[in-house]
Amino acid sequence: MQTNVAIKSAGSEVSCSSLVYRLRKETKPHLVCPSEQGGLDLGAAGTADLDFATRWDSSPCPSPWSPPCPQKELRGRICRGSSLPRSLAKLGSPLQRKPLPQDNRGSRLLPGSLPRKCSVFHLFVACLLLGFFSLLWLQLSCSGDMAWAARGQGQDTSGPPRACPPEVPPEHWEEDLSWGPHRLAVLVPFRERFEELLVFVPHMHHFLSRKKIRHHIYVLNQVDHFRFNRAALINVGFLESGNSTDYIAMHDVDLLPLNEELDYGFPEAGPFHVASPELHPLYHYQTYVGGILLLSKRHYQLCNGMSNRFWGWGREDDEFYRRIRGAGLQLFRPSGITTGYKTFRHLHDPAWRKRDQKRIAAQKQEQFKVDQEGGLNTVKYRVEARTALSVGGASCTVLNIMLDCDKAATPWCTFG
Repeated sequence: MQTNVAIKSAGSEVSCSSLVYRLRKETKPHLVCPSEQGGLDLGAAGTADLDFATRWDSSPCPSPWSPPCPQKELRGRICRGSSLPRSLAKLGSPLQRKPLPQDNRGSRLLPGSLPRKCSVFHLFVACLLLGFFSLLWLQLSCSGDMAWAARGQGQDTSGPPRACPPEVPPEHWEEDLSWGPHRLAVLVPFRERFEELLVFVPHMHHFLSRKKIRHHIYVLNQVDHFRFNRAALINVGFLESGNSTDYIAMHDVDLLPLNEELDYGFPEAGPFHVASPELHPLYHYQTYVGGILLLSKRHYQLCNGMSNRFWGWGREDDEFYRRIRGAGLQLFRPSGITTGYKTFRHLHDPAWRKRDQKRIAAQKQEQFKVDQEGGLNTVKYRVEARTALSVGGASCTVLNIMLDCDKAATPWCTFG
């Protein structure tokens, strides 16, 4: 059953859900129960802007002054922006909603009796205290860990607690003359592979230093607008590495050695193919000499370097294999390596970096021929800049190289 409660006042009516208030401009408004003729005096505390809603699913009020029956359920809500009069709370309903307390300035208080205007300040102070105690706990716990480790090693832990050890700087190896008389020039043909370079330089520096190989890394950065020419860049790197090195490593930037047993020592007997077909993760044919190839500078000069006619990706390695055989040199490869195709880590992502495999004009026929004239003695270039760079504590030299192209001899050096 639904019961309506009404407060009568002058000519206005405020309704919320099933509860209706009629407000009249009287000194004391009255609460009227429709089933009774009498009214309940609310006193002078009643206001004219009440907005209250409730519903009683019960029988009419037995008496305006009698308390509600305990078995009756009261379900109600207070409309937005309203408050419940004190006199109405005296009816003894099971659900009594009280307005939020107010301070002297009239602003409402948040739960927990915290003023809203001070909540941000209190939160800031709490964060400062939390940070202070966190640092204190970290210091004490770190000192305790160090003391526990010292006790485990049989050391005396008396005295004041020691601070945490400083952060270990990046690993860096200085060359030592006791490592040997030879010095390796790592020649890295490069163009727009910055992410791979960030991994390659520190990895190779630490790998070679652990093997006590004196070395220096040369990043051969092609900055002209011609197609990429790996062989010509290696020729430039050979010439620009100077007399401080006596052998070279033709090294791809996306191929990282993982097996410590790989030999990067001086190839006295002849060219040494580190990334041999049985170890390289992609290329397995017997005449393959790409990826990583070590040569003494004397042997590289005997081959007259590499051909400068190979613009775009591929085939320059196959042509250089023929040069090695033509110079009467014997090719050597690793032995006793049991890691197979997991000997190297290959960084190249073909979905992200497409290879330039286009064959333009007569390039398809020329790529299988041996260049009898060109090579180390015919490369044309200009070094735009030489920059010393440190990547993760590993030093290298970046050469910005402008290659020159004879478009009459190799019209495929450009895409046009």
